[in-house]
Amino acid sequence: MLNWDDPLAGLTPRSNPPANTALTLALETFVEPAPTPEPLATAARPDSIVPATGATGLENIEMGARRIQVDDKRIINCRADLNQLVPFKYQWAWQKYLDACANHWMPQEINMNADIALWKSADGLTPDERVIIKRNLGFFSTADSLVANNLVLAVYRHITNPECRQYLLRQAFEEALHTHAYQYVVESLGLDEGEVFNMYREVPAVARKAEWALPFTQYLADPYFKTGTPENDQKLLRELIAFYVIFEGIFFYVGFTQILSMGRRNKMTGTAEQFQYIMRDESMHMNFGIDVINQIKVENPHLWTDGFKAEMVQMIREAVDIETQYAYDTMPRGILGLNAPMFKEYLQFIANRRCAQIGLPEQYPGASNPFPWMSEVLDLKKEKNFFETRVTEYQTGGTLSWD
Repeated sequence: MLNWDDPLAGLTPRSNPPANTALTLALETFVEPAPTPEPLATAARPDSIVPATGATGLENIEMGARRIQVDDKRIINCRADLNQLVPFKYQWAWQKYLDACANHWMPQEINMNADIALWKSADGLTPDERVIIKRNLGFFSTADSLVANNLVLAVYRHITNPECRQYLLRQAFEEALHTHAYQYVVESLGLDEGEVFNMYREVPAVARKAEWALPFTQYLADPYFKTGTPENDQKLLRELIAFYVIFEGIFFYVGFTQILSMGRRNKMTGTAEQFQYIMRDESMHMNFGIDVINQIKVENPHLWTDGFKAEMVQMIREAVDIETQYAYDTMPRGILGLNAPMFKEYLQFIANRRCAQIGLPEQYPGASNPFPWMSEVLDLKKEKNFFETRVTEYQTGGTLSWD
């Protein structure tokens, strides 16, 4: 059984988690820990036994140490003091943190009255439209929890740069906010909470994507796992690509398109607006992750081998197949001007973009975008009539520019 609160509490992962095909098996890699030996007395503790730098930044505080220089900083395997935020080396990471803070929002700010009336109306939505709403709430409510736990329990420990960590903290909050948004929609519509939040255990179309992602985080969540070798550094890089490029950059897009298409037809407009804010956040998450991936490649070119690149290509192609099947499972018949074959081409188009963003060759020549309006939705500068709807590109007052 999954424990989203802290799946590592009191448990020690085996060294070689299997590549599982069932969600339950993916979590059976944990065993009871061996008894912990008594700690050495402080006076008798050898000087060679010191905690590894990097997990918290507080392991070794050296009085009188020189101040951090820009060149001391690295994305991974940095031995410099992680508590010194400045001087910035990666200005893009700090700017993304500021942009994320400026785009703050809360689910309760969005009016759900029209959605509630439509959902309760006997002829308000077709059965297929209701399936789309429920399936996507089921997938996303678990997906954002999975991403948040992965950030907190795995990724944050191994990114050894304070400005990047600052953004990761903001991202973790936003993932929690997204889960809050799904709960708010479920509560507003009066849906069966158990049905929606357990869908990843009960509906194969929803379970398949969570199942795919879980093994990638298991190595990094092992408290004994450390970067610093080519093998382990590649594991981290692989995991970042799996979550940022694939999970957030491919696996979310069928659901986003389906829900936002309903909003474009003036159906479930409050739910669609929640998803529009969420998609904006996720787009920023993905772009941050891609910048981190590319910076790791620059600083560690020996990791980006031909064999590793071939593995990443195969991983992306597999993800396209899985997400395409999700489109067919959630939309067996064409509705909303959409059909599953259109999503197949859309996912191939997106996969080409993701490959280009991390320096991999295009995999689907000629694939085009059948949903050009999705690019408009992501355009944060697109203006709206403030008196008709809350602007999607809402920013907190201290960051507004009246120029």
